[in-house]
Amino acid sequence: MSTATSRALPGPLSLGLARGGSELRQFFRNKEQVVFTFSLPAVLMVLLGSILDGPTALDGVTSGQLLAAGMIGSGIVSTSFNSIATGVTADRETGALKRLRGTPMAPASYFIGKMALVAVSSLAQTVLMAGVAVLLFGLELPSDPAKWLTLLWVFALGIVSCTLLGIAISSLAKSTNGAVAIVQMLYLVLQFISGVFVSPITHLPKVMVDIASFFPLKWICQGFRSVFLPDGAVRMEMAGTWELPRVALVLAIWCVAGAVLARLTFRWTDTK
Repeated sequence: MSTATSRALPGPLSLGLARGGSELRQFFRNKEQVVFTFSLPAVLMVLLGSILDGPTALDGVTSGQLLAAGMIGSGIVSTSFNSIATGVTADRETGALKRLRGTPMAPASYFIGKMALVAVSSLAQTVLMAGVAVLLFGLELPSDPAKWLTLLWVFALGIVSCTLLGIAISSLAKSTNGAVAIVQMLYLVLQFISGVFVSPITHLPKVMVDIASFFPLKWICQGFRSVFLPDGAVRMEMAGTWELPRVALVLAIWCVAGAVLARLTFRWTDTK
């Protein structure tokens, strides 16, 4: 009977998807969290884009479009790394993780549930910010199927790597307020040195870009610029090329590293 019972138990993937449905319902019931998560990156893009918008060295491309293309990529980091780091810390602080530990759900299923939440919220964030950029800054949606494919894999690798890193870094915070402070500081610094707020990225000191190159945000934004900007805009990149193979390699490495870090550092409670 024990064998039949064990076979009847759902696997980690099934439990993870079920957990993902629960996470989504909980997220969309919290109206304040939904509004803040989706509005902050879009509002920043509108404000900075309106202030900084102007001609660039490349005909047909404005600084507002450069900013918007990068900030679309930056937006999915907000819905993955930032939201997950604070969300996991909140689950631990309120005792929700401790209660989940008493269920058959493995840590992998918990991670899958968070991934499902991030995938849906990041997709909505991307659509929202792309729509705003098209309406306000004249950003053009890609017509080349290859660019849509690039958008797909940059999006997928970006949310997986940043979600896992968010889970890992949540172990550094003892409280939700502490997690917010940590991730917002990291996110803000990385946005500046990754060329999100400073367009084109060649205006930044090389040492800053070199430091940013160790982290996913710079490569996510570069991948998104390759999708939403004309091919000639590649001249405004530090390397003079979109470096898409390197974008894929760096993000894939961070997916693996993030999975290892998340597994090693994840804990159900604050007690060691």
